[in-house]
Amino acid sequence: MTKSALNPPTVFNSLQYGFSQGLVVTGQRRVMLSGQVGVDAQEQTVSGGMREQTEAALDNIERVLAEAGGTIDQVIMLRIFIREDASSPQEQDAIAAALLKRFPVNPPPSSWILIHGLARSEWLIEIEAEAMLD
Repeated sequence: MTKSALNPPTVFNSLQYGFSQGLVVTGQRRVMLSGQVGVDAQEQTVSGGMREQTEAALDNIERVLAEAGGTIDQVIMLRIFIREDASSPQEQDAIAAALLKRFPVNPPPSSWILIHGLARSEWLIEIEAEAMLD
């Protein structure tokens, strides 16, 4: 797979938040993942707040991709659903920090969507991912 980020100077600098404005991708297999939340394999919500739930959701994305023979580096799009009452600037900074950690080069485009709630009241974030595998 090859990918090239699109971040023209004519739009805002999204790289500081851990995502690109666009991505040109070539590959052979497209994998779409269900939304991942901050739970472990026993369906227990991780302790902590937004940072911990975001990291756990990204860990789950890595695990699902590994089952398909892929890695998180092959993610080409994220849709991030954030509970609106958990969307303070500090919590958004925690999401951005987690994305920057996982995607230091050619970060995937993403949409950050505020929603009223998720399937469980303790969940703060849900992340859907698409990947292109070789």
